[in-house]
Amino acid sequence: MAGKVSAVREGAHTITAHLVVRGGKKAVEFYKKAFGAESRGIHETPDGKVMHAELKIGDSTIMLADEFPSMGGVQSPVSSPEALRGSTVVLNLYRDNIDQLFNQAVAAGATVTMPLANQFWGDRYGQVKDPFGHVWALGQHVEDVAPAEMDRRAKEAFAQMAKTAGKT
Repeated sequence: MAGKVSAVREGAHTITAHLVVRGGKKAVEFYKKAFGAESRGIHETPDGKVMHAELKIGDSTIMLADEFPSMGGVQSPVSSPEALRGSTVVLNLYRDNIDQLFNQAVAAGATVTMPLANQFWGDRYGQVKDPFGHVWALGQHVEDVAPAEMDRRAKEAFAQMAKTAGKT
């Protein structure tokens, strides 16, 4: 008789992102090139779409599938960012050598939406949009900031943003 099985399988986390894309095979290759993803397995439909792929990036797993607007007459409850004309989530990826990873993602085809810079909260942080419409925040913690200092810096940063917004 087998022992009790864990509710969270080995190597998984309590929450795992499941990305829906147009062009699943291309997305898998992009994530390998941009973020060093390792493929843990890909299952395809008879027509070659990605039904389910599992990728490991750092110590985390993401799942991925092509969008299926209608599967067997059943309307799918999820769409790709392209279908939505935008993404409703930001995926945060923290690593050492974030400048290198940021540049690698851009070289692989990601578009910079927020340049990488040291932020008031103590992270080196920026954002890119991948070719499939998903937004990735790339960060590296570089400084522990005390709450009072963070509050002071935040007020200063927001005041600067307000000045800049008035000039556009």
